[in-house]
Amino acid sequence: MNQRLDIYDIFPSGMTEYLSRYGWHFSKNMCEWAVSRMKAENKATGKKEEIKALSKEDVEVILTQAGVKLENSKGYDHVFVANMGKADYLKSSIPDDTHLALFVKDYIDDPDGYDGLPFTRFYADCIGSGTPIMWENML
Repeated sequence: MNQRLDIYDIFPSGMTEYLSRYGWHFSKNMCEWAVSRMKAENKATGKKEEIKALSKEDVEVILTQAGVKLENSKGYDHVFVANMGKADYLKSSIPDDTHLALFVKDYIDDPDGYDGLPFTRFYADCIGSGTPIMWENML
């Protein structure tokens, strides 16, 4: 079993440089790595399978077609959120791409949210699951 990563007093190697470049936001490399780890349940087999990742361009098309304009997205945050919604909720509580776009809007522009919310929550999940991030690879 993996150990939680928040038991250490010092940031992991490379994290400070990452944060100095991107803040608490997804870089392209970080987003691609995070999305590559996402799985969705195949309703027919009950097994978890990798998702076909949405690119930044795919997400922007979905948002445009739904008439959704994001106010607070930085870097690749909206791409991560769209893929998370696709992996966890599409064909369940999110029935289609229009509702996926609305989910992204709700998550990114949450009035109770804060700058860096998607990345902070992702990082908390990595800490909780003991999933190390190779920060140098994400720069």
